[in-house]
Amino acid sequence: MNKPLRRIAIFCGLLVLALMVRTNWLQYVQAEDLNTNSKNKRIQIERYASERGNIIVDGKPITGSVDSNDEYFKYKRTYVNGPMWAPVTGYASQAYDANQIEKIEDGILTGNSDQLFFDRTMAMFTGDKKKGGNVVTTLNGAAQKAAYDGLGNKKGAVAAIDPKTGKILALASTPSYDPATFAGYSGKDEKAWLALERDKDKPKLNRALREVYPPGSTFKVVTAAAALEHGVVDDIDAATDTPEPYLLPTTRVPMVNHANGCKNASLNQALKVSCNSVFANLGDKVTRDKMVETAQKFGFNNPEIDIPVRAAASVYDKAMDRPQNSLSSIGQFNTATTPLQMAMVTAAIANDGKLMKPYMIDQLEAPNLDVIEKTEPQEMSRPLSQKNAQLLQQMMENVVENGTGGNAKIDDEDVTVGGKTGTAQHGENNSKNPYAWFISYAKTADGSTVAVAVVVEDSEAKRDDISGGGLAAPIAKDVMQAVLDSKK
Repeated sequence: MNKPLRRIAIFCGLLVLALMVRTNWLQYVQAEDLNTNSKNKRIQIERYASERGNIIVDGKPITGSVDSNDEYFKYKRTYVNGPMWAPVTGYASQAYDANQIEKIEDGILTGNSDQLFFDRTMAMFTGDKKKGGNVVTTLNGAAQKAAYDGLGNKKGAVAAIDPKTGKILALASTPSYDPATFAGYSGKDEKAWLALERDKDKPKLNRALREVYPPGSTFKVVTAAAALEHGVVDDIDAATDTPEPYLLPTTRVPMVNHANGCKNASLNQALKVSCNSVFANLGDKVTRDKMVETAQKFGFNNPEIDIPVRAAASVYDKAMDRPQNSLSSIGQFNTATTPLQMAMVTAAIANDGKLMKPYMIDQLEAPNLDVIEKTEPQEMSRPLSQKNAQLLQQMMENVVENGTGGNAKIDDEDVTVGGKTGTAQHGENNSKNPYAWFISYAKTADGSTVAVAVVVEDSEAKRDDISGGGLAAPIAKDVMQAVLDSKK
């Protein structure tokens, strides 16, 4: 072979080799990235080529599929009571992809998951149409309705948990949106999507999981837990060494109380009437590092709380100074939390100190309803001992029976309710209307329990009318009652 031909042959060989390398790179290295790329319309078309499986609550679907009469997208997603369930389901849109359960469990719902390989293979032989599997949630329909109706036209969120298992029973957020309004690919769907994107009230924001708020006085139960766990307090009815006025450590700034009788008040009394000075003093005595330790056992500073939707991390600052730690001990300074996190705190106290990992998906089902995966309850941590948890229960029950949480009391001699109110400062120099908080649990003689956290951002109410006991506690009561009634 002459030299020019040999060069051409070598060059062609290199081109073939490069083509083989590129092809294998695309097929094996970049395949997953290409398949999940949001600009890959074939994925969207495949997602709606057949009926999606459903998201199930109380044995009934809260989603569905209808023929969309579209050239490319055969089926369109539908929702039952879409705004009420949107914080749970998320959305599945032909034009705007998907989020939350609709996105996380897309493989199951479309039938494309490797877990459904056998079902797809059998369908090829039987000639059956491809179907998606189902996602069965832990949600309680009555509790969700009570939460959503209770929030009404106010901004806010509710999270409810079964303390013994970690099952999420309610997850409501308002204002909300209807995922069905932009489930298609039309101009009407685009208009609905853009309206939601421009809405200053952020209806697509899942406030129960993704918004963090100053917890205000509800955080005092965490400070009480830290004081008990680290030996700062061993008798909840003994006087504390708390002067009036109490000056923040290393400063001349007095801590303002909004309750009477806080001088040297016992831990029990201080929680009942919500003495800022006592808990600021206790937080300082516990020390910042030990306050951080206790808060983290409850779930603070954890960026990976997945239910399976990821919650925003709640924050207890690891680097603040002494006066800032005192402020944080009453739920101010830069302490911030999601409603889910405060429901977890309450659940751990109600469960005698054991925090169960929260979860929202009970099981995944194949199209023939065979269970292909089931979630088992899992312990997450032990923020406090059984003895100290029961002392905290005693104090929280005192808040409802004799203190600021009376609006959460359930008139049933077989039901015991514990709670804590909170009114959290909001805005620079507390210039905006505060947030109203209430955390609570209810337990029955037969062992049924439920833990709830409610936050209300009621910017329309008069400032003097905003309180955790007034706005949030009645909502918590209705949610707890709904859960307990459903177990009878």
